[in-house]
This record gives sequence, C-alpha cells and structure tokens, in this order.
Amino acid sequence: MTAGWLTTHVLDTARGCPAAGLRVRLYRIEGAARTLLAQMVTNADGRTDSPILPQGQVVPGIYELVFEAGAYLDAAGTLHQEPQFLDEIPIRFGISDAGAHYHVPLLLSPFGYSTYRGS
Repeated sequence: MTAGWLTTHVLDTARGCPAAGLRVRLYRIEGAARTLLAQMVTNADGRTDSPILPQGQVVPGIYELVFEAGAYLDAAGTLHQEPQFLDEIPIRFGISDAGAHYHVPLLLSPFGYSTYRGS
C-alpha cells in the first residue's frame, strides 16, 4: 500500500496570482482536542515547499487547516475595511484513506473563498 500525503495550494483570485507568504497551520481533531501538527508558509507558487503531512504520516481522522488570510491580505497591501471581513479561514475535513493523496486548495479574495478536494 502506498503511503498518503497532504498538500495545499493557495491562489489570490483578487490579484490573479499565487498567494505567497501565507501562513498555514494543520491540526488533528480528536473529540474536543485540537493538536497542532504542522505550520508552514506558502512559497512563490502559493504552495508549501514540502507536503503538510508527508508520506507515511497520514492517519485517518478529522483534520483542520487554518489559513492566516488576514495577515496575508495586509502584507499584500489589499485595501479593506477594519476589521477585515476574513481573518483566519479554518477548513475542517476528513481523511478516510491513509494511502491517498489529499490536496486541499484555497481560492482567496478579501471577501470570499472556496475550496475543494483537488488532485
């Protein structure tokens, strides 16, 4: 069986470019417990330099990616009101197959976002 892994890709749809320099945190959720597993920053392509969860570290369960959108939008010089409409964006998802590649991309603008299970 192949060991699975977890990746992300963040695109700034308002500016039409990858979201470089956006901090991402990964948590594992078990009941009321939330355990930090990884922290990374997106590179010039809007991706992390390595998988958020490398091959062999994926365990079935509930996870949460938190994208620090507010700090990224501030650093990018995006005009917005105070307080910002979006700050931290949590995406909670399940992993059922420890041998699969899970890709959780984020399409981001100052007033909205979307995600999906990518490939």
